[in-house]
Amino acid sequence: MSIRQHRRVLLASFVGTGIEFYDFYIYATAASLVFGELFFPSHDPALQQMAAFATLAVAFFARPVGAAFFGHFGDRIGRKSTLVASLLTMGVSTTLIAFLPTYAMAGWLAPLALCLLRFGQGFGLGGEWGGAALLAVENAPPGWRARFGSAPQMGAPAGFIAANGLFLILIAVLTPEQFRDWGWRLPFIISALLVALGLWIRLKLTETPEFAASLEEAPPPKVPLAELVRNHGAMLVGGTIGAVACFVTYYIGTAFLLGYGTKSLGFTMQQFLTMQLGAILFMAVGIYLAAWLADRRYDERRVLAGGCVATIVLGFLIAPMIGSGMAGTFAFLALSLFAMGFVYGPLGAWLPGLFPPRVRYTGASMTFNIAGVLGGGLTPLIAQGLAIRGGLAPVGLYLSIATALSLVALLMLKPKPAAPVVIEGV
Repeated sequence: MSIRQHRRVLLASFVGTGIEFYDFYIYATAASLVFGELFFPSHDPALQQMAAFATLAVAFFARPVGAAFFGHFGDRIGRKSTLVASLLTMGVSTTLIAFLPTYAMAGWLAPLALCLLRFGQGFGLGGEWGGAALLAVENAPPGWRARFGSAPQMGAPAGFIAANGLFLILIAVLTPEQFRDWGWRLPFIISALLVALGLWIRLKLTETPEFAASLEEAPPPKVPLAELVRNHGAMLVGGTIGAVACFVTYYIGTAFLLGYGTKSLGFTMQQFLTMQLGAILFMAVGIYLAAWLADRRYDERRVLAGGCVATIVLGFLIAPMIGSGMAGTFAFLALSLFAMGFVYGPLGAWLPGLFPPRVRYTGASMTFNIAGVLGGGLTPLIAQGLAIRGGLAPVGLYLSIATALSLVALLMLKPKPAAPVVIEGV
C-alpha cells in the first residue's frame, strides 16, 4: 500500500470517528447543561441532572446491539460499507435531536423522543469504533499497529474539542435565555454537515487486505456473534473488562464533573468548558505517547496496565484537587485525561488483536461497547448519586475500584503472539 493510500485510510478512520464522537459529546454536554430543565421538570436541580444523565445510559445500552448488528455485516460483507451505514445511522439520529420539542411543548412525548434518538446514536456508534479501528490496524505496516490503531482514538479528543469549543462559543455570544431556548440546538444541526463530509471520505475507500484474504481462505461465518462466543469467549470477557477503565475515567472527568462543577461548585459553564477544552489536549498527547510506547518499547497490554495504575492513584486525589479551586480542578482534569490516553490509546490495536479477521469486527465492537455499558453508561448517574450522599471522595473510590478491575483483567489475559501485525502475503 502506498503512502497516499495509508494517509487516506488514517484520515477516514480519524475523521469518521471524530464526527461520531462529536455527535456523542454534544449530547453529553447538552445533557450536563440544559436537558434536565428542558425535558425533565422537577423542583430539585440534582434530580433533574440525574434524569438527564440517565438518558446518557440509553445510548450505552444501545451500543452492544449496534455492535452485534454492524459487526455481523462487517464480518460478512466488509468493513467499508458497514462503516458508511453506521456513520449515517448516528448522523441522522443526532440531527433530529435539534428539532425536538421540549417537555413544556409536548409533555411526556418530548423525553420519549429524546430517548429514542439517543438509542439511535448509540446504535450507530456501536458499529463505528470497531470498524474504524480495523480499517486502520488491518492496513498498518510492520511496527505501526498501535500508532495506526490510535487514529480512531484521536477522533475522541478531536470530537470533544469541536463539541465543547462550539458550546463555549455559543455560551459566550448568547444570553443564558437564548442558549436555553434555541442555542443548544445549533451543534446538532451542524452535525448534518459533518456527517456529509465523513461519508464523502469513506465512500472513496477500498476493502481492507486482511478481510479480503480471510474470505479467500474460508467463507465468512454465518453468525459471527455465535462463533465469537463459542470459540473466543475468554477473549471477549477479558477484553471487555480490560476496556472498562477508559470509559469510567472519561465520563467522570467530562460529563459528571461538568454537571457537578457548574451546579454544585459554583463554576460558570464558560469556566468549566474552558478548563475541559484545555485538559483534553493532554488526552491527545497521552493517546499518541501510549501508542508510540506500545509500538517501540512495550506492547499494548503493558501500556494499558500502566495507565490503569496511574488512574487508580488519581481516584484518591479527586476530592482534594477539585476542592482546592480552579487551579486544582484544571490540574486534576489534565492529569486524569492524560492517564485516560494511556488506558484508551492502545485499545485500537489491542482489542482487534484479540480476535481472528473472520470475527474481528464483531469481537472488537462487542468488547468495546459492552465495556461502554459497564464503565460509561451508568457512571455519570452513579457518580452523581455518590456525590449527593458523600461528596467527591466516594466518586474517586468508584473510579479506583473500576480501574483496578481492568488492571486485573489485563494482567490475567495473556498476549496473543499470533495476532497479525502484517498483511498476509506481503
